Amino acid sequence: MLRLWASERGADLSDFETETFEPDDEVYELSRRDVDAVLEAVEAGARDELIALMEPMHAADIADLLEQIGSGERYALIELYGVEFDGEILSELDESIREDVIAALRPEVLAEAVRELESDDVVDLLEDLEQPQQDAIFSALDDADAMVARQALSYPEESAGRMMQREVVAAPEHWSVGDVIDFMRSSEDLPEQFYHVVLVDPRMHPVGNVTLGRIMGAPRKQPLSDLTEEVFQIIPVDQDEGDVAYAFNQYHLISAPVVDDEGRLVGVITIDDAMVVLDEEHEEDILRLAGVGEGSLTDRVISTTKRRFPWLAVNLVTAVLASLVIAQFEGVISDFVALAVLMPIVASMGGNAGTQSLTVAVRAIATKDLTGSNVWRVIRREVLVGAVNGAIFALVMGVVCLLWFSSALLGGVIAAAMVINLVVAGFAGTVIPVALEKAGVDPALASGAFVTTVTDVVGFFAFLGLAAWVLI
Repeated sequence: MLRLWASERGADLSDFETETFEPDDEVYELSRRDVDAVLEAVEAGARDELIALMEPMHAADIADLLEQIGSGERYALIELYGVEFDGEILSELDESIREDVIAALRPEVLAEAVRELESDDVVDLLEDLEQPQQDAIFSALDDADAMVARQALSYPEESAGRMMQREVVAAPEHWSVGDVIDFMRSSEDLPEQFYHVVLVDPRMHPVGNVTLGRIMGAPRKQPLSDLTEEVFQIIPVDQDEGDVAYAFNQYHLISAPVVDDEGRLVGVITIDDAMVVLDEEHEEDILRLAGVGEGSLTDRVISTTKRRFPWLAVNLVTAVLASLVIAQFEGVISDFVALAVLMPIVASMGGNAGTQSLTVAVRAIATKDLTGSNVWRVIRREVLVGAVNGAIFALVMGVVCLLWFSSALLGGVIAAAMVINLVVAGFAGTVIPVALEKAGVDPALASGAFVTTVTDVVGFFAFLGLAAWVLI
């Protein structure tokens, strides 16, 4: 399905201006004062004032505003705002309140808002909704657009088929620059934004990309095949979206054609959609490393509690394991109270060092920089870093213990335990995520609990074991 744009030769360029700021304008930024002013207008039922207040706001700012206010205020604002509601707002909304907003929109407002969206934005909107809200969106779409959206939803979740937009500008590979320029000028509906013309063979297989800049700078008789870019990536429709984002980042792509199982052009993915996925993957890794999973500030208490509870339970188990190690040395601790004061230092330093190595390893796995060919070199580096840092802090703590407790032996014990635990932390922080990734488990999801357990158990055992051996 091709969407093409029309203009007349020699048309006034001002006819095609997009919304932008004048040079003297300041970039709009949503503030608490803006939110209060909007809420006052809603409370007073002043629709004209509300529209005037929200006119300078970008769709993302309006989405932020809707996320910051309560559900009752949100419903009243949407009702008063009415037909001015822009479809881009729905795309920018957090998933946790998107369904509530759609439910609050009048059918005719929802229909108009959805028709303004590109096909990939419609699919992104649909895939996170429950069936009643999906039905409302489908009923608002034209039959052709609804069919396209249903087909996109038939592809696997988090695949290129869900990401792509169906609005593509394609041209036969034998055309010249003049042919494609005349074609675009005489066509009725181009995508709002696009970067390439995709060259296809007679079977609709993409064979190259030509940037608009090269087209505009070349003579009319120049064959398009002479202007194709050197880097050309074809994305299978069922490829994982994470791999798609990696390809865009790795090969500096601007857009890439998407093909079906028979290699025919079915859509295109642009850099803005790929970078959204890349950002989401990074955010997901950070949240999982912290054990909070996916969520947002607008989530309800119960859903947030359920999401965090399992990881707190795992943490409790690891804490019990560490306590069992400590329990084996009750006699030593009772004889040398200083050990109870110092042992959290060893465990804490090991935990922090392990988290550092873990974060580096998980990030490298996600970006495919950590592979089988360099894994042992990375492990060796992390172990050596742990040894060097351990030696430095061992010296520091040895001096501290000597001055604090007047015991050279105690200083030597904590120094040795510090070196052991930081070396183990560097090893565990790299090996554990690699092993989990090989086992098919998300390293960001489970590595933290394992690394913390290892550093706590090893730290306490090394420190208290050495103390029992040396001091008694």
